[in-house]
Amino acid sequence: MQFEERDAFVAFMNTDQPARPANIENIIAINQGHRPLTMGAPQSCPLSPEKFADLTDGKRLVIDTRSAAAFGSGHIPGAMSILQSSPEFEQRVGWVAPPDVPILLVTDDDDATHKAIHAMAFLGLDSRVEGHLWGGMRSWLRDGHQQETLLQISVQELAAKLSNSNGMQVLDVREITEWEAGHINGAQHMNFKFLADRIDDLELVSDSPVAVLCAAGARSSTACSILLRNGFRRVRNITGGMNAWAAAGLPMVDGTGKPV
Repeated sequence: MQFEERDAFVAFMNTDQPARPANIENIIAINQGHRPLTMGAPQSCPLSPEKFADLTDGKRLVIDTRSAAAFGSGHIPGAMSILQSSPEFEQRVGWVAPPDVPILLVTDDDDATHKAIHAMAFLGLDSRVEGHLWGGMRSWLRDGHQQETLLQISVQELAAKLSNSNGMQVLDVREITEWEAGHINGAQHMNFKFLADRIDDLELVSDSPVAVLCAAGARSSTACSILLRNGFRRVRNITGGMNAWAAAGLPMVDGTGKPV
């Protein structure tokens, strides 16, 4: 009530606002009755590898919910890695999945499928799921379909490569507060939530190796899959992330560039 001008009031209210919740537009539409809300138990249709392959036509997003190690050992080309085991699973789907794009799931088993789609229902994302790969990656490979891999390397391997000055690029995809508390000197920073839309803001060379890390290796797996989807071929996920880097006593700097 201290403001006499509407624009000044709006500017004040929007100052220092936290990031909007994931999938907020869809949530608002559900709350306003413009989109349906799942009232019963959310369901996902099991799809044979042949049918699943037919649907991976670039018009749908494949989300692989398995561990970073499983994703790294073999996944469907173009799939996005979002770990179902993460307590933020549905939030991360909402943050990185393009709006209104249909979703296909790759999971470990039926129980994991149920947990994934149940979590997604809290954000109204379950209605976008067209089905899941029946039999998982084993059935995909058994039927002779193509897969690609994502190299996983340790913090010690990364430190050795950086000391050899072999052109390794480092991308840190954590929150800005985590970055400022301590990061690898010379690394670039981009929150994984915004990476898909802002890759061009980074000074990354697509045909040179790039190591991606977060706190423990989950968010970085998502970021790696985004880079793969955008033509980066020499991507490495850092297992253990900055937690492992710090535990190994490797050097870090803070947000001002001072050693931590």
